[in-house]
Parts: sequence; structure tokens; C-alpha cells
Amino acid sequence: VVAYLGVQRAGGCVVLMNPDYHRAEAEHILHDSEPAFVIADGPRAKIVEEIGPHIVQVETLPLGASPGMPALTPESAAAILYTSGTTGRPKGALLDHGNFLAQGRGAIEVWRWTSRDVLVHALPLFHLHGLGMGLHGTLLSGGSATLVPFTPAGVVAELKRGGTMFFGVPSMYQRLCDWLDENPTDLSHVRVFVCGSAPLPPALYERCARLLGQPPVERYGITEGGIVVTNPYDGPRRPGRVGLPFPGIEVKLGELDEVLLKGGQVFSGYWRNPQATKEAFTDDGFFRTGDVGEIGEDGTLAIRGRIKELIITGGFNVYPREVELVLEAHPAVQEVAVAGVPSEKWGEEVTAFVVPSGSEPLIESELIAFAQERLASYKCPKRVVKIDTLPRNAMGKVQRSVLTSRAS
Repeated sequence: VVAYLGVQRAGGCVVLMNPDYHRAEAEHILHDSEPAFVIADGPRAKIVEEIGPHIVQVETLPLGASPGMPALTPESAAAILYTSGTTGRPKGALLDHGNFLAQGRGAIEVWRWTSRDVLVHALPLFHLHGLGMGLHGTLLSGGSATLVPFTPAGVVAELKRGGTMFFGVPSMYQRLCDWLDENPTDLSHVRVFVCGSAPLPPALYERCARLLGQPPVERYGITEGGIVVTNPYDGPRRPGRVGLPFPGIEVKLGELDEVLLKGGQVFSGYWRNPQATKEAFTDDGFFRTGDVGEIGEDGTLAIRGRIKELIITGGFNVYPREVELVLEAHPAVQEVAVAGVPSEKWGEEVTAFVVPSGSEPLIESELIAFAQERLASYKCPKRVVKIDTLPRNAMGKVQRSVLTSRAS
């Protein structure tokens, strides 16, 4: 946190990296961004040193007089965050200080964030949920945050010590609920739980409502603009819907029902990639998210999947999330991801990768029949593959390409 804020205050632009990256992943980002220097701790410095940039080891940083600080504007570059790369090579999203200000101010307004709040912060700081919301929101609100590595027991302990807010991803809430089932705890004093970065299954939503004392506020965000849509702090929260636009954000649907966004917190382009930047925006300035959405009569948004994850089977279009929502309701299913596997007969075969719940036997024919009672036949899985865990990236998004390569 000190290094991040210090570089920005000195007029620099910070490139953030997941500390769990392997050499090839780190090499792509370092070669693409060409940083003047890299701040690294001991275990990670070796990888960076092999790649080539100048390293400053955090354990041995010299102390000295502070130099004069440059004047910054909302348009000053603040950070480059690389996309998750779930559908291609990671691209660097260049965010300015104005983008971060808009994100933080929006969060303060919609989630009623005040200087009295204490955020139990267990999200990674290389991602906009933990960074733009968790860190910048805390600083702008005047509140405080306790930075902890995620463990259910550790998070509950900090909440009991006075935490009033918690942000997490569905896999965190799954583990938190598992722990609370075994260790019932009164968390009624916690003001708000926020969930995002991956779809929240309706069954987990209901489980959270029971064990946490309130349903989580599900929200929707992008690397290129932070959290842009959220369920209300007051009023009904509906499972499967991510809510209404953040203050200052416009949302509409384009071709193929793609979610399009415009607003002060949305970035202006990708680092050194003018072609990708041009392709990312419509002629009237809306950012193309690549996500498929549906806007209800009440104005709330639901995310149905990624355009690039669209399954074309026998000439019909199938969005994985629609099928997953049906299968998640079956008692034999703990988690499920649906993907298209190449098929000579169908072009792509709708395939369900299922982590069994263990509460009853998972039988392929019965699960397919369950889907056929609730979906058009072309949307139903042709195959069910049992797996122990779903492959996910650092923020809990399912890596469907890994699944399809296993099943091909």
C-alpha cells in the first residue's frame, strides 16, 4: 500500500501484478509495460531479476528526504491493470486518477460508506475490487480497513472485533458459509457484505442470507472501470441480478445484448494498443464489455455470460450462465460450469462440468433430464463431466478454456 500510494503521489503510474504469476505471465506484463523499475520482495525478486528490469528490494529501501511532489490532475495516469486474459492475451487497462476518484465516490454513495466504517479487507490489491473499492474507497471515506489474508476464521474474528463491511468473491463466501455452518456466529452488527467478480449462485445467495444475517449486495465490475453496477443498499436484492448503474454510469445493451458502458470511471484505452482501444468503444463512446446482459422491467441488470463463451450448437446460440442457473438448482450439484466442447455432429457440444454436492448421487441421465424439463432441448447438456474442483483464476472466475481442453 505504501509503495503503491507513494509512486502515485510522486507522479508515477503503477503496474500491478499478481504475486502468484509464473515467469511467463510476469514476463508478458513486464515486457509490455516496460517499467522504469520494479518493487519486489525477496521471493519474487528472483523471477523479476531473471527477466531483466531494475529491481528495488522492499526490505532494503533507503530512507531519505522527500523530493518535491508534482501537481496531479484527474487526467494524470495512475495505474495499469492487466485484464484476466480469460479470453485472450492480457491487455493493460490504463486508469487515471479521475477514474479512481469516480469509483470511490460512487461506492461511498451507493453503499453508505462513512468514516465510522471498518472494512475487513481480504481481497487482493492487484485487482480493482480490492484496489479501487477496498483501498481507494477507504481513503476517500475517511474510514479504516484491516488487511488480512483470507481465511474464514480470520475474517470472522476481524468482523467480531468491529468490522462493519466485508467485500468478497463467491468462492470466499462459499468457504465462509462452510465455516459458519460449523461455527455459528452472530454477525448482525456487520453493515454490508458485497459480492462480485464471478456469478453468485442463487443457492449460495440464500445460504449467505441465512448464515450472515443478510443477503450479500451483488455487484458487477470490469477491469476497465471498476464496479459499475450494484444491487441497492436499501430495498430488495434479487439473486441472479447485479442491480442498477453506479452514479454517473450509463448502461445499455448493444448487438447480441452486449453490455455497453459510459461514465467517468471507465478508462480511456489500453496501454500501447490503439487497435484494441478502437475496437473496445462504439462510435458514440460506449465501452464494449464483451458481457451479455439482460435489463429487466425494473431497470436491473443480469449478466448471462461472455460473448466469447457463447456456445453455437447445431446452429443455435446457448449462453452458459443460463444453463448453469438451472443446473445449480439440482441437489446433487455443488458447483457447475458449462462450456462448448468441439463436436463433429453439433459443432460445439453443450457440456456441464459438475462438482458433486455429495448430498445425493450425481447421475448424468437424471441431471440432463432435469435440464430438459426447464430448458429448450438445444440448451441442455449433451454430456456431464464430474470433476473435483472448477479451475479458477485469482478472482474466482472459471477458466472455461481449461475445461474444454480437458474434455476435447
